[in-house]
Parts: sequence; structure tokens; C-alpha cells
Amino acid sequence: MFRRQGDRYVVALAPDEVRVLRKVASEVVGLLTDGFDHTDPVVGRLFPDIYPEDPANSADFRRYTEGDLKTAKIDQAGAILAALPDGAGGEVRLDTEAAEAWLRALNDARLAMGVRLEIRDGTDLGAELDEAMLVDPGSNRVFQLSVYAYLGYLQESLLNAMLD
Repeated sequence: MFRRQGDRYVVALAPDEVRVLRKVASEVVGLLTDGFDHTDPVVGRLFPDIYPEDPANSADFRRYTEGDLKTAKIDQAGAILAALPDGAGGEVRLDTEAAEAWLRALNDARLAMGVRLEIRDGTDLGAELDEAMLVDPGSNRVFQLSVYAYLGYLQESLLNAMLD
């Protein structure tokens, strides 16, 4: 997907891919703004306790760092939104800074989706998708697992292009 072209990282996206990326990035921004709730397991995954055995120190650390971290995560998701073509599909061209923001934003989106989909370290994504297809090929779970897999593929593609 992504390829290096001089000092840019380039990918051609179909209209459906643009819609999915726009929705995913917008949902991350919404989660971090309107829906920011420390009791939400997704927020807990994106902002883990640095000192799980010491709630007081964790709270202090969070108080001093959470605002900047949240702003950075919103900006990173915004980098995806800013680079996407308007409406239909098209080409995305990223400089190194934007590519790094995309990698971090894609990672955040995958972490969030992984929590919602109950994906664990040992989860076989192919088997999960196969099972969901057997139950109901048109289900929301099939769609979400497919998006999760696509985001991983896109992230790996961008990382490989950056390492070339």
C-alpha cells in the first residue's frame, strides 16, 4: 500500500478506505474529547496507570501529563483527517512528521478497537474473523474485525515504507 517516493510516503486510497479512516480517526477524537471517561476501558488502555500499585502517584503523574498526551493523541488523529482526500478516494502524501503521526494514531485506533473487540495478545485474528463470518457474515463484528485488520495492515505498510 504505502510506498516511499523521495521524501514522502504515498498511498492511493479507495473511497471506502477514505470513509473508514475518516470515521475511525473521528471516533478517536470524539473519545478523547466529548466521550473522555476514565472509567471507560478504552481510555484506560490509551492512558494506562504508570504506577498501578500506587494510585496516589499515578494520579499525580496523570494530573501533570494527561492534558499534553490527550492533545497529542487528538493532533495525531487530526493528522489522518487532514491528509485524507475530500470525498472520494485519492492519493495521500505524507512527510516524515505526518507519517509518524499516522503511525501513532493508527496504533491508538487499533488499541481502542482491540479493547472493544476483546482482542488479546494471543488472539488469532483470522480465526476470530472466520468464526464471526460463520455466525453472521453481515454482522457488525465482521465489519469491525475487518477494519481492525485493515488498520494493522495499513500501519505495517507505512512502517515498512519508512524503514526502506
